[in-house]
Parts: sequence; structure tokens; C-alpha cells
Amino acid sequence: MKTALIINAHQKWEKMSEGKLNEFFEQSIIDYLVGKNIKVITTKIATGYKVNEEIEKHEVADLVITQTPVFWFNTPWIHKKYIDEVFTEALMHQKIVVSDGRQLGDRSKQYGTGGVSQGKKYMLSATWNAPKTAFSDNDQILFKGKTADEVLHNLSAVYKFSGFEILNGFHSYDVLKNPDIENDTKRLVNHMGQLF
Repeated sequence: MKTALIINAHQKWEKMSEGKLNEFFEQSIIDYLVGKNIKVITTKIATGYKVNEEIEKHEVADLVITQTPVFWFNTPWIHKKYIDEVFTEALMHQKIVVSDGRQLGDRSKQYGTGGVSQGKKYMLSATWNAPKTAFSDNDQILFKGKTADEVLHNLSAVYKFSGFEILNGFHSYDVLKNPDIENDTKRLVNHMGQLF
């Protein structure tokens, strides 16, 4: 049986971001995976976690999905703290990733190839206030043609550095000013169907 780790990176901001949509999408992902006979383990960063347990979860997971809102073009700061703590501790104990990949005297060993998590997959699922039209369009001032995955490349880079295969992310756009949750949920289920 395959195992998936779902990380909810939401951080609550009173009267601004309660976390209900990210919880809804997290549950939609869980329901889909359980329906496919995949074991699901979860972490909700805001409720606390133990670093060594998170390392173990990453070691047993075949698929890791981060469900997150986008705050100021990144995940909430508690997610960055989680990444720093979990992956630094993992590196110190030679789990998930053992080095940056470089070796003295061998220029063929590239930076970013020291992960030991080959065969595992990573996917990002993010909620944005930005409209879909802000992405993949060279005429847009802010992102200059970048996709949402490219804007959040720093998240997938952590997992690629560790040896994971990076899957196309799922993005729900314009969630504050023009939400379309019903269609986004259908898109999410369809997106999940392409993973397996």
C-alpha cells in the first residue's frame, strides 16, 4: 500500500484568513487518496509537530503534498520554520538528504543531487488571492509570464534537492475576490486523478 503525507501549512489570521478553504482542499485530497486505497498521514503545522516524527513521515511517504495559502508570494512563515527544522535535522542524521551532491575532484556531481528520496513524489496545492490571469502571461507586470509553480519554485526546490520527483501543482486562484470553489474542487479531483 502506498502512503501519502499531507502537510497543511495554513497559519490563521483573524478576520483575514481562517483556514477553512485549505482545510476543505486538504480533506478533498485525503478523501480522494483514501478512495484509491492509499494510506494517508497528515501534519497540521499550526497545531504543532515533532521534528523527528516529521522526518519519519517523509521517509515512509511515497507522495508528499503541501496544502497552503499564499501569503505575500510565499507560504506562511510557520511553513518555512517547519522546512528549516525538519530538513536541517534530516541532513544532520543523513535521512531524506545526505549532502548537497557536490564532491571535490568530480565536477560531474552537481549541486542539488545529494538527496536520497528518489522514487518519491512531491506536489504543491496552493490557494491564491491573485487571479489566474496574473500567471503565464508575459504582459503581466508582476510575474512576467511565470506560472504559479514557477513563482513558488522555492518550495519544490527543497524536495527536488532531496531527490523527490516534482509534480505539477494545483492552484486555486482569486479565492478572496472571485472564488469558484465548486469548479476548483472538480479541478483538484481531476488533477489528483492524473497523479496515479
